[in-house]
Amino acid sequence: MDATPVSLLERMRKPGDEAAWLRFVELASPLLNSWALRLGLQEQDAADLVQEVLTVLVRKLPEFSYDREKSFRGWMRVIATNKWREWRRRPAPVTLEDGDPRLDEAACSDTDEEFWEQEYRDYLVTRALNVMRTEFQPSTWQACWQHVVAGRPPAEVAAELGLSLAAVYTAKSRVLKRLREELQGLVE
Repeated sequence: MDATPVSLLERMRKPGDEAAWLRFVELASPLLNSWALRLGLQEQDAADLVQEVLTVLVRKLPEFSYDREKSFRGWMRVIATNKWREWRRRPAPVTLEDGDPRLDEAACSDTDEEFWEQEYRDYLVTRALNVMRTEFQPSTWQACWQHVVAGRPPAEVAAELGLSLAAVYTAKSRVLKRLREELQGLVE
């Protein structure tokens, strides 16, 4: 790739950039679905929730301005949680008093925050890698994968794949650079 692409979030703000939206949907849908299932929804309801969140994002992203001090993931999670809460609402509003155990359901502990953070990153990186894999020659991909993910020494990977040591380091650099570009603006 000759030039660094514009951040995916910035591309999504532009009207008509279907490729950006398709990429985002491909990356974010499994994560949103996982969140919905974790909230206790059935498969079909989870799929509906994902669609509702994506619909909100389509409406809101044109006026969205990425701020490195704030979390896009957190904003997306708030949208998903709010949609889920809308589903749970009863026709008549219920007033909760202090000490009501249902208040605890809405609170997130530090452990929950850590879980959401790690789950978000894991899903996003996994999806990005799966999408990006086709952009590289198989030997480039394998060299990076074996060295970075499998943790194998570069000399061992080079010998196994019939590459020079420099080729393994170059493969690692190219794939990781492309991954950073793909995740720009999505991972803080």
